[in-house]
Amino acid sequence: MSVMKRVYLFKGFLRFWHWSQAALIIFMALTGFEIHGSYTLFGFEDAVSLHRASAWILIALWTYANFWHLITGEWKQYIPTGEKFTAMILYYSLGIFRQSPHPFRPVPLNKHNPLQRVAYLFFKGAITPLIWASGLLYLSYDIWGILGLDGLSLGWVALVHTLAAYLLLTFLAAHLYLITTGHTVISQLKAMITGWDEVEE
Repeated sequence: MSVMKRVYLFKGFLRFWHWSQAALIIFMALTGFEIHGSYTLFGFEDAVSLHRASAWILIALWTYANFWHLITGEWKQYIPTGEKFTAMILYYSLGIFRQSPHPFRPVPLNKHNPLQRVAYLFFKGAITPLIWASGLLYLSYDIWGILGLDGLSLGWVALVHTLAAYLLLTFLAAHLYLITTGHTVISQLKAMITGWDEVEE
C-alpha cells in the first residue's frame, strides 16, 4: 500500500487567478453564446455589455497574472519536456483504467506533468492570443478605418472569435475531466482550493 504525503503546490495568488479566470471564462461563454442568439438570458444588449466588461476584467487579470508568473519564475512550469511524455500518454490511455501507478509526482518546482505543460502552453500561446486578438478587433470595429483595417471582414473576425471560444470550451471540458484523475476523484480539485495536494512517497 502506497504512503501519501501532503505537499503545498498551489500558492494563494495562483489559486485566486485560476478560479477567477475560470469564472470569467464560463460567464463570457454564457454571454457570448447569448450574443450569438443561442438563447435569451440577460437580453442581447445586457449580454453585450456584460461580455465586454468581463473581457476587460479578464484582460487585466491575465496581464497581472503574466507579470506574476514572470517575476516569480512560475513561467518555467509551462516549458514543455519530453521526460515521461510517452509514459503519461500510456497512463491516460490505458494505465488509468488498469489502476496503474501514476508515472508523475508533482512537487512545488515541477507541478505539471508533460501533457499538462503542452496543454497549458497551447492554451496560453495559441487559444488566448487568438480569442483576444479577434475579440479586440471585434470591439474596435468602429475605428477600423482609422487603424487602416477597413479591408478586414467582420464576419471572418466573428468566425475566428467563435472558433477560439469553442477551442477554449474544449480545453475547459478536458480540464474538468482530467481533474478527476488524481488518486481520488476530488483530490486535484481539493488541491486547487486548499493549495495542498497528497502525493505518493
